[in-house]
Amino acid sequence: MRRPALLALGFLAIGLPPRLLLAFRGPPSGHPAVALPTRGPGSDGYRGSLPPPGFKVPEVSLRDYHGRLVRLRSLHGKVVLITFLDAACRTTCPIVAAAVGAGLRLLTARERAQVVPLAISVDPPADTPRRIRAFLARRHALGLDYLVGRTKEMRPIWKAFGVLSAVQTGSADLHSSDVRIFDRRGTWVSTLHAVVDLTAGNLAHDLRLAAKGRRRQ
Repeated sequence: MRRPALLALGFLAIGLPPRLLLAFRGPPSGHPAVALPTRGPGSDGYRGSLPPPGFKVPEVSLRDYHGRLVRLRSLHGKVVLITFLDAACRTTCPIVAAAVGAGLRLLTARERAQVVPLAISVDPPADTPRRIRAFLARRHALGLDYLVGRTKEMRPIWKAFGVLSAVQTGSADLHSSDVRIFDRRGTWVSTLHAVVDLTAGNLAHDLRLAAKGRRRQ
């Protein structure tokens, strides 16, 4: 990955506003190596940034920290929330997990049943089941299902999502940590970032729009 792309993802991980990240985007390569938002909220009602067009949920199968197998493509028909966390992170990840937990609690029971909230590990060696549960519990985010695997298994998954992992940077506090919302068709429709636009209210709002089938404009 080119240095500008690494810089962009690094700044994204620490919450630099998406409009400033555009200056660090490298030339397109035909692969979503750096999946940054293209612009902010539009007239479609979503409060999160507009993602790259046509990005679908990758065909990924991982076990959660309880040992249960999760196949992302089998979640078609549900709204899927995906973020990228490191249980050893002390900067962005606690903010993200707390906001996701709070946002899910704003949904009614009927709305919550339509949403599958997932976190994908960006630091498998550090993300043990015990550490993950303690991290989620401290942030009141036990409703967030945390997926993890061996580092070798995770590398193609990080690439498919276009994220920078803590394994790659060597720092638990420097990695991609945006929150992505995929609609019932598996299309990425909204991106929320800590310190920029990720709040419990914004998250619940965009999840509801995705459940209603609202398309991006």
